Amino acid sequence: MDDPVFEDIRRQIAELRVEHRDMDDVIARVLEHPPVDMLQVQRLKKRKLSLKDQITRLESRLLPDIIA
Repeated sequence: MDDPVFEDIRRQIAELRVEHRDMDDVIARVLEHPPVDMLQVQRLKKRKLSLKDQITRLESRLLPDIIA
């Protein structure tokens, strides 16, 4: 699994995980300062979910195919 393609996928996953964690901080900061723009919060949460989906898709590419 030292294939450059796998290394690239692992790098992408790491970058997405950092961005995903950062979204928690951004959302918390937006919620701390009234008036809260709920549309912005909703968009941030949607972006966070999208990041999680991207991470999951990339992680599945790292798993070997199981032939039944």
